[in-house]
Amino acid sequence: MSGAEGLAAWIAPRRTALVIVDFQVDFASPEGKLAEWGADLSGAPVAMAAAERLAKAARRAGAPVAFVGMETTAEADSPAWAERIRRRGGDPQIDLALCRRGEPGSAFVGPLPQDGDLVIRKTRFSGFHGTALDAELRGRGIDTLVVCGMTTECCVDCTVRDAYHLDYQVFLAADACAAYEPDLHAGALKSLDLSCAILVTADQVAKAWGRPLQS
Repeated sequence: MSGAEGLAAWIAPRRTALVIVDFQVDFASPEGKLAEWGADLSGAPVAMAAAERLAKAARRAGAPVAFVGMETTAEADSPAWAERIRRRGGDPQIDLALCRRGEPGSAFVGPLPQDGDLVIRKTRFSGFHGTALDAELRGRGIDTLVVCGMTTECCVDCTVRDAYHLDYQVFLAADACAAYEPDLHAGALKSLDLSCAILVTADQVAKAWGRPLQS
């Protein structure tokens, strides 16, 4: 079996879901808080475009699409997270106020959920921590994930590692991921490829799902 044939079998739509992590205004848009704080968003547009095309390919193939997004509230903020920020000289009142529920910063940007897509809201880095994501995927007979999103070294990394620990086969669409620093992006991909995931491109995934990747 060739590499392409093997990938097509491994990520067959009947067993595979596309998981899109944290493409949201506060993280990925020039209108969001990370841009306001000076983060380099230059990698986000390319990654979001690739993720949007992947979502179209998944829907055509009949693979479930799951949108995972941060949605925070003051009541659900992590005390440990807040204390870490204080110890590093930051202000939790500012640094934790990302993707607040009901505020524009929590909205998805780039690829957007459509009818039939799964939407999961989280309060921690991992899409699996304290959410119904695992139960929803298992209920659909899913044992394999294609993951993309941002940031590569944070919420994508945590989601991939938790998925692997939950015994999913994980494929990471590297060109549909982004970080604010190129070295963090590259390092996270290298680490995940070594331990938890198989790196693929968006084009490889879309071709395995039956059609070439097109805008």
